[in-house]
Amino acid sequence: MTLKDRRAVVLTTQTEDGVRALPFGPFDPARDRTFERALRDFVTDQTGFRLGFVEQLYTFGDAGRASPRAAPGPDQMREVSVGYLALTSEAAAPPAHDAQWTPVFDIFPWEDRRCGRSTLQGSVIGALLSWAGADERRLGRARALFALTPDHRWNEERVLERYELLYEARLVAEAWRDARQTPHDVPPLPGAVMGSDHRRILATGLGRLRSKLKYRPVLFDLTPESFTLSELQAAAEAVSGLTLHKQNFRRAVERAGLVEPTGRMSSATGGRPAELFRFKGLDPETGAAPGLSLPAQR
Repeated sequence: MTLKDRRAVVLTTQTEDGVRALPFGPFDPARDRTFERALRDFVTDQTGFRLGFVEQLYTFGDAGRASPRAAPGPDQMREVSVGYLALTSEAAAPPAHDAQWTPVFDIFPWEDRRCGRSTLQGSVIGALLSWAGADERRLGRARALFALTPDHRWNEERVLERYELLYEARLVAEAWRDARQTPHDVPPLPGAVMGSDHRRILATGLGRLRSKLKYRPVLFDLTPESFTLSELQAAAEAVSGLTLHKQNFRRAVERAGLVEPTGRMSSATGGRPAELFRFKGLDPETGAAPGLSLPAQR
C-alpha cells in the first residue's frame, strides 16, 4: 500500500474474469525457503514491483474460500493463505500490464469519512436498517459499527467488522457470488469487487494499518523523504478516512517529536512557501518511536 495523489492505493492484478485481486501465489516447500521469500518472488513476477518492508498480517482459512484463478466446484479443496502487509513510499508504475494501483476507497467507499456522512453513507445505513428490521442484535451491530446514534463513535479501525456485516447482509457483490445467486431486492452497494476473499483480506490490512498509525510511526513508510506538515496531515487523512483538525494534528506531531525541519522550503503548495520536514527516525537507544494521534474534526 502507498499514497498517490493524496489517496491511499493498493497494488492489484486482474484475474481472467476481469476482477481485481491482490498479488498472490502458491508456496512451494521444495523451492521456497520461507513464506516471505515466496511472497516477494511472486509479487515481483506478477507486477514487476519489488517489495520493501513487509510484515505478516493474518492467516486466512475460512471454509468456502478458493483462489480467484480456481474454478469453483463441490470438490474444491480449501486453501489457506498467509497475508502480508507491505508499505512503500513510491507509487511507481508497475511494469506488468494487468497490475495497477487501485484507490482503497474505490474498494471500500463507506470507509471514507473525510467529508462527513456522504450520500453513500446514507445508502449504506438505509440498506442496513432495512436488512436488520426489528432484529435487535442486527440493529445493535449496525448502530455500533456505523455510528448510527450519538451514543456510538465511528471507530476507523473496525474496517473488517463493517465489511463482514455488509457481507452478512448481502450488501456486497461477493456475498451473492459466493452463494452462487443473483442479487435481488436490494442491489449490492458500490465498491470494486475483488476475487475470492481478497476484499476481506484487504479490510484486515487497512484496519491493521489504521491501528498502527497510533502507536508506530508507520505513516512515514508512506511519505517521501521530505514533506510539509500539510502533506503529512493529508497522508494521515488518506489512510484513516477522517478529516483531522489542523491545529490539533500539528500539536500532536510536535509533542511526539517525530519530525525535524530540513531547512528548506516547498514552493509546490500553490500559495506561500511551506517549510519542509523529515522523519527523525527511531530512538537510537531504544529503537522505538511513537505513533500519531488522529484528532478528527467533530
